Amino acid sequence: MTSQLIDPFDRTIDYLRLSVTDRCDLRCFYCLPKGFKDFEEPEDWLTFDEIERVIRAFGALGTRRIRITGGEPLVRKNLPELATRLHNLPGIEDLSLSTNAVKLARHAEALHTSGVRRLNISLDSLDHDNFQKITGGKLEKVLAGLMAAKAAGFTPIKINMVVMKGINEHEVEAMVDFCIEHDFTLRFIETMPMGDTGRDAVDHYVDLQTVRAKLEQRFEMIPSVMPGGGPARYMQIAGTDLRIGFITPISQHFCETCNRVRLSVDGTLYLCLGQDNKFELRPLLRDGISDDGLQDAIRHAITLKPERHEFNEQPNQIVRFMSVTGG
Repeated sequence: MTSQLIDPFDRTIDYLRLSVTDRCDLRCFYCLPKGFKDFEEPEDWLTFDEIERVIRAFGALGTRRIRITGGEPLVRKNLPELATRLHNLPGIEDLSLSTNAVKLARHAEALHTSGVRRLNISLDSLDHDNFQKITGGKLEKVLAGLMAAKAAGFTPIKINMVVMKGINEHEVEAMVDFCIEHDFTLRFIETMPMGDTGRDAVDHYVDLQTVRAKLEQRFEMIPSVMPGGGPARYMQIAGTDLRIGFITPISQHFCETCNRVRLSVDGTLYLCLGQDNKFELRPLLRDGISDDGLQDAIRHAITLKPERHEFNEQPNQIVRFMSVTGG
């Protein structure tokens, strides 16, 4: 019988977000500062073999969901090869990917063949100029990636939009219409004070309860659910297939149901997005730890998981960037 990972607050940890790189080909102003170059060196990244060992151990301990993230995961070479290896591991039932979609057009078919079925795609604006201001990139590459993913058969494809006052708040309804047209799922996300860039972005914070109230003036919205292990609370627009998720780490935190931990590209296991609790796996892997020892180390790491984040109480607490932690 497969054991389970239970944290000190009786939460079952069955979801791991796996960062395969801290690098990104965009520079979203709320995530990475312009000119930032203090990335992990490749020799400090977990190798594919090391990643496979860790995920195999998590699978043996009851973890069922793996989300591949970054930075931008598609800047890591040969990612479909890694996805295939993870998909074939015992116990792993759900393999998904978060991406900005800049490179997705060339990789969509290979990723789908590898066993990835669900995609989360960051898209904060449908206006070419505004997209460039937010990310430094080109919207047309993202749209091409989205259409390639749709053609390859990914389902669901979830659009993640960080809603920001004075930046893209006025585009919320346009994004809803876009997702209805293309049969995408839409998730709105509140800004979080992660690193200096995140704290700057808090000046543009929007309480998603106000976004929901505005949408309810135009649409009839009914409670709904979506498969997946994430924290979104979903509503469906009546008369359509569109489900809208609201991810509210600030206005309505969801810590009591948290089922996830994050593994960074350097092998650091972060136990909470908004706390510094962590456990280093890379030294153990490179010192030749046994499979049983690795499982014991993961069990111990889960005992370090805190009860909740403190974004409201201590917004200056987290100094690491989101790209370091993993999406």
